[in-house]
Amino acid sequence: MSKRSASPPPPGGVLIKRLRSQSPQANQIAISSSNDERQQALIRTVKRTSSLEAPIISLSGSHGAEILSCRFDPTGQNIAACSADRAVSLWRTYAPNTNYGLLQSMHKAPILDLQWSLFSPVLYTASADQTINITDVTTGERVRKLRGHRGIVNSLDRTIAGGAGVELVASGSDDGTVRVWEGGDEGSKQPVAVFEVGCPVTSVCWSADGANIYAGALDNEIHVLDLRKQEQVLTLSGHTDTPTSLSLSPNGHFLLSPSLSSQVFIHDIRPFSPSPSRVHRVLVGSPAGFENTLLRAAWSKDDDGRRVAVGGADRTVTIWDVENGQVLYKLPGHKGTVTAVDFHPKEPIILTGSKDGTMLLGEIEPSLR
Repeated sequence: MSKRSASPPPPGGVLIKRLRSQSPQANQIAISSSNDERQQALIRTVKRTSSLEAPIISLSGSHGAEILSCRFDPTGQNIAACSADRAVSLWRTYAPNTNYGLLQSMHKAPILDLQWSLFSPVLYTASADQTINITDVTTGERVRKLRGHRGIVNSLDRTIAGGAGVELVASGSDDGTVRVWEGGDEGSKQPVAVFEVGCPVTSVCWSADGANIYAGALDNEIHVLDLRKQEQVLTLSGHTDTPTSLSLSPNGHFLLSPSLSSQVFIHDIRPFSPSPSRVHRVLVGSPAGFENTLLRAAWSKDDDGRRVAVGGADRTVTIWDVENGQVLYKLPGHKGTVTAVDFHPKEPIILTGSKDGTMLLGEIEPSLR
């Protein structure tokens, strides 16, 4: 009886061998299986840096249209994404990465932005139907619908009001106003405050102390609104096109704002800024494209905001080092414009959403502290 010879490896194929380890942070070794003896060697070692089941995980199958916003919850255990198909999907961050909820019929038009509550099991969603929904994620039922805007609601953000312990929600709309609402599962359906900006508002963000609201608008300015004085107190200039989103750094000192000009600004919002223009960095390398998409950027959180990221029309995510402004990563994987980015609150994990209707979870190298 002749011994059967082993099947030859596929030309140019690569075998992946994982070292034995009980820890998820094992090394993965890629070994070349080319027929060329000169190429049969160790080609790279991939060091695991997070508790994800794999270095890259695709979350797909829930949405039939483009994803417009996606975010981790404050614990990092759950993910929510909203889409032009008027639905919100809820996912587990860690294995088995199940899609455990799909909230439909919440709005009558595309859902443009969402935020998790900071202390209660509710989700805030903003829609092109001119309303804001507050939904209990444990039951999937709508708690309140907030009406008041007379145009598309593009963005929202939440904060805890100092002293009172009440969660406040700010929303920006095409009607040229920023409205402040009482959050949570109880409260009035009437806004606490209304600011007239004078042109469509594309993005809003709270200051760290909840005293100010930053509002990016169609006039290329970022308007600083004082909640106590009920008036605008300052504008941040520099953009040559509309800011698409706003994100506050973990220490509350800087404001990240990508724009339709493909320039990403980091503004210094400390009371006494060393720069008269308050422009701390101008980052380039991520094209915004010609679709006028409201790209949503984010700060890293596991390293106190040493990195920032924004998606682009080139179907990649660009990550920069804040200190020197250099591009650290250009992450591929999507088949459409990357519309939204978020960082995990505790681990070096990045979440991306795209016009291709999918999300990707990927681990990156920890920042050197």
